Amino acid sequence: MLLTNFFIISKLLLLQLLAVVVKVVAVVVVEVVVEVVVVVVEEEVLVVVIVVMVVVVVVVVVVVFVVVVFVVVVVVVVGVVVVVVVVVVVVVVVVVVVVVVVVELVGVVEVVVVVVVAVVVVVVVVVVVVIKSSSSSSSSSSS
Repeated sequence: MLLTNFFIISKLLLLQLLAVVVKVVAVVVVEVVVEVVVVVVEEEVLVVVIVVMVVVVVVVVVVVFVVVVFVVVVVVVVGVVVVVVVVVVVVVVVVVVVVVVVVELVGVVEVVVVVVVAVVVVVVVVVVVVIKSSSSSSSSSSS
C-alpha cells in the first residue's frame, strides 16, 4: 500500500515537474528570441552562434530535468542530503561549461546574462522539486 502511494505521489510530482520545465523552456526561448532580434539589428553574424546557444540551454534544461526525475525516484532510497549534493554538483558543472562555451564563442555580455538567468531558473526549479519530493516522501512515510 505504501509503495503504491509512493508511485502515485511520484507520478504527480513528475507531472508538476514537467509543467514547470515546459514553462522554464518557454521563458528561456522567449528571452533568447528577444536577444536574437536585438542582435540581428546590431550584427547579423551572431545569429548562428545564438541559435547554437539556444540549443545548449535547452539541452541543459533537459539534462537537469532527467537528473530531477532520477532524484524523485531515488530520494527515498538514498536520502535527501546525498541527492541534493549530487544535483548541486551536476548543476554547477553544467553552468560552468555553458558559460565558458558561450564566452569563448561570442564574448557578448547579454548572451551570458541570458544563459545565467536560464540556469538560475533551472536551479530554483530543481531545489523546489527536491524540497517538495522530500517533504511529500517524509509525510507519506510518517502516515
